[in-house]
Amino acid sequence: MHHFFVTPECVNDENIIISGSDVNHIKNVLRMKQGEELLVSDGQGKDYLCEIASVDSEQVIARIIDGEYGGTELKTKFYLFQGMPKSDKMELIIQKAVELGCFEIIPVQTKRSIVKLDKKKEESKLKRWNAISESAAKQSRRSIVPEVKPVMTFKEAVEYAKAFDVNLIPYENFKGMRETKEAISKVSSEQRVGIFIGPEGGFEESEVDLAVDNDVLRISLGKRILRTETAGMTILSVLMFKLEGEQD
Repeated sequence: MHHFFVTPECVNDENIIISGSDVNHIKNVLRMKQGEELLVSDGQGKDYLCEIASVDSEQVIARIIDGEYGGTELKTKFYLFQGMPKSDKMELIIQKAVELGCFEIIPVQTKRSIVKLDKKKEESKLKRWNAISESAAKQSRRSIVPEVKPVMTFKEAVEYAKAFDVNLIPYENFKGMRETKEAISKVSSEQRVGIFIGPEGGFEESEVDLAVDNDVLRISLGKRILRTETAGMTILSVLMFKLEGEQD
């Protein structure tokens, strides 16, 4: 089933109005007709099963069939603080993080980050990254589009995470699997959880010390060294699996 996002203002008791670039996609690319079903989300966590009532060049009117269509969002909000990787790895990380239920993705400039973005490049990248997030949200039937925030320094990221309930930092020099299991057990439904992932080369020890001094819990992802694009997906998968089971 095709999936589209609108703002809450486009939703009334009976219909949803779809406008903008999605109109061309529905009309000329998908060639959808009156009576065909589609899924529409308001970007705030509410999903609607609809059927097309009318299509013209300016808008699509979708009639609501089921206003309580089962949502896909976890009650826990994951914030991925991703150390800036090289080349196009960030695009893959965003796509997979959105599929795995991440609520927000924050690119972080760390001491070992090779990529440096000026203001103009950052604006262009952010536009591209948020478009990838929206596409991934549609594909995975998310009820929201996770936001990719502007790039932060590591210090700014740690400060931003202070308001969260639990913060985790996988660190290759930390070998405590028992402590890791205890840290993961602290994550439960309806919390805000920060996950700090280093770039290629990992975090410098001083960055880990700063994180620990601000109550970020060090964890291990096992005996093997994972790539930066693998590490975040690993811990997100573990946490998603744990919390999906608790919500059932």
